Amino acid sequence: MLTKETARSTFLDVPEMECEATPFPGVERKLLYQDASGRLTALVRMAPGARLPRHRHVGLEQSFVLEGTLVDDDGACPAGHYVWRRPGSVHTAWAPEGCVVLGIFDAPNEFLA
Repeated sequence: MLTKETARSTFLDVPEMECEATPFPGVERKLLYQDASGRLTALVRMAPGARLPRHRHVGLEQSFVLEGTLVDDDGACPAGHYVWRRPGSVHTAWAPEGCVVLGIFDAPNEFLA
């Protein structure tokens, strides 16, 4: 069973969940939570060399790196470290050696051309 719901809680069997592809090569995710306002929590896996193009954070973004290193225009966030980004911030992100990140978003990112 992938999901178990009670009146107060929703339990997810994350290891059994399938990864969903994203529009970005080498980037996939498991969507853990999402609501109608756009808030979401996802487990994001980036293959070595994968890159997220330039994007704006519409709301607060929180990232806890579980494996590897997530790098952006401001620096590197290795496994066991946490970074949050202010609403309105713009950057690119990449994973030179790959990474797994728990991401918590107030709103979906706006990807820029």
